[in-house]
Amino acid sequence: MLLDPALLLQTALSGILLGAVYALLAGGLNLIFGVMRIINVAHADLMMLGAYNTFWLFSLWGVNPLLGLLGGMPVLFALGWGLQRFLVSRVVRASELTSLLLTFGISIVIVNVGLYAFTGDFRSVAYLSGSIVVRGMALSKVRLVAFAVALAITVAVFLFLRWHPWGRAIRATSQHADLALACGIDVDLVRLGTFGLAAALAGAAGSLISMMYSIYPEMGAFFLLKSFAIIILGGRGSFPGAFVGALILGLIESFTALWTTATHAEAAAYVTLILMLLLKPSGLLGEEE
Repeated sequence: MLLDPALLLQTALSGILLGAVYALLAGGLNLIFGVMRIINVAHADLMMLGAYNTFWLFSLWGVNPLLGLLGGMPVLFALGWGLQRFLVSRVVRASELTSLLLTFGISIVIVNVGLYAFTGDFRSVAYLSGSIVVRGMALSKVRLVAFAVALAITVAVFLFLRWHPWGRAIRATSQHADLALACGIDVDLVRLGTFGLAAALAGAAGSLISMMYSIYPEMGAFFLLKSFAIIILGGRGSFPGAFVGALILGLIESFTALWTTATHAEAAAYVTLILMLLLKPSGLLGEEE
């Protein structure tokens, strides 16, 4: 039964659908690390704020979650811009421990504000329940929509980084900040935009996750660890690597849940992280340091 081709295909598709949403969150975190060499511990808490933005818009005013996503991204961009401008910019050239402690402090503040404002209750967005049956395979409607939206945003950001002048400035700063500065690139402004873009991607991921999972103010820690596993798997500082790593992690979790239990599937991210650190620390698409 567990080797039934249709079941294996459905499991693989479920993993890919989930992985695309993971990619939004991990991609933003990887952008920040690539440009500033900062591990933003508060990144997944920005995702939590995006999730609650969608939840409240949907619950109070019946706003379609996808419209809530589009409306929330500029808000999260502005919040990310502000965090970088007034806090993170002060530790960009400091030691990694200093930046880690700062973002950890930001994370604590965001979580506690969330607990005060939203309480610790579990909530969710009841949107697009049910499945679509395709050749005997039942595919969740909400995961299909989340996959399509996540893929569209990821491709748009990839094309932006590849072809737009600002995208090329981000890549140049990521590769060598001092050389980019010597070439006339406003590195500080690039860092502001990168942090804002990463926060917007986290907000988008939160909106999609709110349609698939229960949300609560402390949910960030759970998804942050998954993001670390994805980044190590795909390659630190590589936006395409984050997408590839997220799809692989989605597949690993889906097949682990099929062959063992859902609890073991959650542990798969940590096992993957440890194995990649031992076998290939640079990741699949990362560069050796």
